Amino acid sequence: MPPKPEVLAAFEAAKGFMPVDEGLALYAAAEEAAALGPLLEVGTYCGRSTLLLAAAAREAGTTAVTVDHHRGSEEQQPGWEYHDPSVVDDDPGVGRMDTLPTFRRTLYKAGLEPHVIAIVGRSPQVAAVWGTPVGLVFIDGGHTDEHANADYEGWAPHVAPGGLLVIHDVFPDPADGGQAPYRVYLRALESGEFTEVSVTRSLRVLRRVAGPRPA
Repeated sequence: MPPKPEVLAAFEAAKGFMPVDEGLALYAAAEEAAALGPLLEVGTYCGRSTLLLAAAAREAGTTAVTVDHHRGSEEQQPGWEYHDPSVVDDDPGVGRMDTLPTFRRTLYKAGLEPHVIAIVGRSPQVAAVWGTPVGLVFIDGGHTDEHANADYEGWAPHVAPGGLLVIHDVFPDPADGGQAPYRVYLRALESGEFTEVSVTRSLRVLRRVAGPRPA
């Protein structure tokens, strides 16, 4: 079942980069996985995809959790392609990106604040102290190999049996985009712990079919 029209309208109006078809695929995955536990997102930005996870969590009576330091990823810094000056803190003593206020407004306007736990911190540090199995992990954080691998290593072990691992910006052709998420996607498949469920443009949905290998 697709998200309610008002949720989809809020998604389309929010700052972000995910197209509608990928958003609908993410919502469908979240709707399914919510029966297994909370829905966790790595990489919040301004909350575009968080709206979909929150809406699915609301319908299932669970919670969406989103993790981000809110200082922007590499490609969002000044001088880079995806930089947005409107999300730079204008305090003279700071002057750095801060997407947290925009994210909070996005959730508030959609009426979804009660269904989201927003964790402000760096993904590996949060993952290291996390102890709850989750129905879904959505990896959409930093796109360097260092950050994408850290997100996978930190959060994939927390996906519950039968739960879903969703990876965004997977581009098999280097001409289409960076390769770090694609390499993480291959790594997940090669681990034998996950099998592919669906492909929607750059969004890959994988299901846990085996437990994490012993460290």
